[in-house]
Amino acid sequence: MEKLDHKQSSVTPHVLIFPLPALGHLTPMLQLAELLCIANFKVTFLNTTHNHQRLTQHTDIEARFEQYSGFEFKTMPDGLSEDNPRTGQGDVKGLMISAIESLSTSAEPLLREILLGSSETAKITCLIVDGWMSFASDVANEAEVPVIIFRCSSASCNWSYYCIPKLIEAGDLPIKDEKMDELVDNAPGMSSFLRYRDLPTFCRNQNTSSCQDLQDWFNGEIQQNKQAHSFILNTFEDLEGHTLSLIRSQCSRVYSIGPIHAHLKYKLGQQKTTLSNNFSSNLWEVDRSCISWLDRKPNKSVVYVSFGSLTVLTKDQLREFWAGLVQSNKYFLWVIRPNLIIGSELDNQTPDDLLEGTKKRGCLVKWAPQKEVLAHRAIGGFLTHSGWNSTLESIVAGVPMLCWPYFSDQQVNSRFVSEVWRIGLDMKDTCDRTIVEKMINDLMDGNKDELQRSMDRMSYLAKKSISEGGSSYSNLNQLIEDIKAMSKKGEH
Repeated sequence: MEKLDHKQSSVTPHVLIFPLPALGHLTPMLQLAELLCIANFKVTFLNTTHNHQRLTQHTDIEARFEQYSGFEFKTMPDGLSEDNPRTGQGDVKGLMISAIESLSTSAEPLLREILLGSSETAKITCLIVDGWMSFASDVANEAEVPVIIFRCSSASCNWSYYCIPKLIEAGDLPIKDEKMDELVDNAPGMSSFLRYRDLPTFCRNQNTSSCQDLQDWFNGEIQQNKQAHSFILNTFEDLEGHTLSLIRSQCSRVYSIGPIHAHLKYKLGQQKTTLSNNFSSNLWEVDRSCISWLDRKPNKSVVYVSFGSLTVLTKDQLREFWAGLVQSNKYFLWVIRPNLIIGSELDNQTPDDLLEGTKKRGCLVKWAPQKEVLAHRAIGGFLTHSGWNSTLESIVAGVPMLCWPYFSDQQVNSRFVSEVWRIGLDMKDTCDRTIVEKMINDLMDGNKDELQRSMDRMSYLAKKSISEGGSSYSNLNQLIEDIKAMSKKGEH
């Protein structure tokens, strides 16, 4: 395959990119890697062996990046056993901390080799690292390599992280059950609409000593953010400008360059390249039969249902969603990935009415080409876990959302979707077939026109931000220039 000819000079920037090994983090950081390749940078991308094997099995990722002569994948073990489910089952904070601790042990030798042992020609200009991986920042600081932090969640969620130490100091955490629906006082810029229920899930079910651990953890994260050279967020000014201004009061250099998936597609459209504009980073095999199924359905008649790569459901929860979907009498396309159900796969005790309703109006797949599905004319609504990538993909596609957040940042995102941006409905903390049925009908019929008007406006603003002259377009250019300046500085 012919490689894109990039001129390599003594000052060609060489960026090391290191994501947290979860699909929601891996995807935008791979997209950023390609945006930097288009800018003629050398890029080394660190991936875990487990995720890299799955990526190469289910996508054309290696062939895609082979076209950039300055790009290289490097892999290391994630420190977890092969039979580890790597899902969001159980305590998310505990899951993250154990995953990061395992990775820090397995990744540090490779990090040290790249950051401290590089020859002059391979010298790293800067490290772009996932915000949760402070151990990598420590190695970069030792090597005197500038650190740029990439936070893969929304600006709004990131600002809620800044508020957590204050909330603990004020005695607002741990959350008392009777306060779940009260507004959060100590959340500047969000106190008029954010409830305790809408805080990240690790604010729940804590005891006092756990809260002290949480406070120490977030204080450490905030200090790390302030010490970094700069901060990248996958968002855009028209969506989260107010929250971005709050973050900029704490971190001077913040580049909002999203929606990154749309930004990459736009940049590729400007290039004379044979590369597909549709970037994919699937960890499961895509079932494309759902596209031909959608082709046979009327415009805006189908509810797309996907809970992302980490959410898990009990069999009871799955049946409540299933019954609500069937009872709504709407067409539905539902992604039921292999490890979605806790314990085991579906058994044969599914009621006949659900099977009959699915046969008439449903399509079940193990994994779908989500961006393509959301852009399909037949899709009228998205029942989502409110992961940030899914939220941005829905905004770009102009599809209103029904949010059922599972954990972490998703709780904050769903509140902003419903109460601030008015582009969807929030169904958090409930899983009842009657409510599911009612809210699907609200999404597809009752509130349809109002939600679609708000979503059409936000979708327009998203596309404007990544087009030439838009805020995200300009911010990416500034990021590229700032990294080039680092490279020239390192020469002398």
